[in-house]
Amino acid sequence: MELSDAQLKRMARAHPDLQKIIKRAAEITSVPFTILQADRTLAQQKANVAKGVSWTMRSRHLIGADGMVYAVDIAPLVGGKVSWSWPLYYKLAPIIKQAALDVGIPVEWGGDWKKNKDGPHWQLP
Repeated sequence: MELSDAQLKRMARAHPDLQKIIKRAAEITSVPFTILQADRTLAQQKANVAKGVSWTMRSRHLIGADGMVYAVDIAPLVGGKVSWSWPLYYKLAPIIKQAALDVGIPVEWGGDWKKNKDGPHWQLP
């Protein structure tokens, strides 16, 4: 799978290690996916917390002092459209984890969290 220019642009502020993982995942995936978002403004994060779609103001999506973010949200595609179906996230997760192993960079998946599971969320530890 090839990442589009638009997808790469969405990931532009992601830490280079995170970009390596996602780019490798695109090379090896059997589950097509898209990049939903990497960076968020403080205002966007506050709105997400208010809506209940995020649970913290310490999100790794927030742009750090170094100008980078340490999280990216990706979603599987079905027929070219984003799917929110958990079985597809469970199918995609081992691919992203394998990509991280391939490039030698640790990664954490929001779907492995004990509470507030977040299927699209991937972050550097």
